[in-house]
Amino acid sequence: MEIIEKLRHLSIIGSIVVMPDFFVDRIIRLESKENLFDMLTEKAKAGGGSIRGIPTTDVKGGNAVNVAYCLAKLGAKVSLFTVADELGATMIRQTFSQFGDKITLRIASGRSGLSTCVEFPYEDTLVNVMVSDIGDNENFGSERISSEADRTILKNADGVMVVNWASNLKGTELTEFSFRNSPSAFHFIGPADIETRKHDFRDSLAKLASLTDCLSINENECNSLADALGFGRPLLGHDYSFDEVKGAAKRIAERVGISTDLHTKIGAAWSNGKDSAFAHTIKVEAKRLTGAGDAWDAAAIVGYLAGLHPQERLLFANCCASLYVRDPNGEPPSMNNVFELVERVL
Repeated sequence: MEIIEKLRHLSIIGSIVVMPDFFVDRIIRLESKENLFDMLTEKAKAGGGSIRGIPTTDVKGGNAVNVAYCLAKLGAKVSLFTVADELGATMIRQTFSQFGDKITLRIASGRSGLSTCVEFPYEDTLVNVMVSDIGDNENFGSERISSEADRTILKNADGVMVVNWASNLKGTELTEFSFRNSPSAFHFIGPADIETRKHDFRDSLAKLASLTDCLSINENECNSLADALGFGRPLLGHDYSFDEVKGAAKRIAERVGISTDLHTKIGAAWSNGKDSAFAHTIKVEAKRLTGAGDAWDAAAIVGYLAGLHPQERLLFANCCASLYVRDPNGEPPSMNNVFELVERVL
């Protein structure tokens, strides 16, 4: 099978660099949002108190850390640049210790981000809503990756991924510095939720377009960017179709001048503004949602570096994300796990 053979022969000479955010995520799973509101109301009437019996899990989080972990599980060589306090740094080192010398950790000293991720059913799907204290992820600029050793990692990188631009007020400066100092790398931006900074992001893309190989967004980010670009209406409405996903990716790519990946609940599309491709989501019962986009992005850049055709790459990324969301512990799949699913769906 050609797609698997290409991935088996992938050779990453330097590493895939991922930056910059780290969060400690507390995940709260609810049967319904109304149930929580009712409990809060009852406790408020009683003058306060504790609500017990709600399942919670504390995990390592942040787009960069999640993407790096997913890449490592796929067997890639990874360099992670992030910021954390002493406790957070210990958590990161323990998380990545299983990968040995395939992982290089460059952890700047600072305040870790903290997120509470609430997952609950909404209409016909599961959704997650995050409440975050960004910590020092908010000011992660090039000064944190400017040592000689850091520059050497960038210079030798096969890929550079700047994710969660939206949480970093220095995101544009960091991206430009990182991309200019990694001339041989594939350059990837995953902005996260840009709604409150969508006009800033639009302006930043104009500056970064010539340096960027891929913009990766979900449906919400697509609509935020479309609004900032003046399209006049959301590109993806409430019940969007496969053709609308393809069309949205094409319109965004054409306008910003960057090849665009658009991953949604019904499938993923790619476009360079002229050509486009689409691959359907693999239907599964989702056990968790937080980090699904990170698993998709990790697989996507591996697909790019392996030279997969757009259709193959979208399928591969969809399979990786599918295996991630069906795992109750949120453990990303290995490459062999993804190969098995690819063989079943083709």
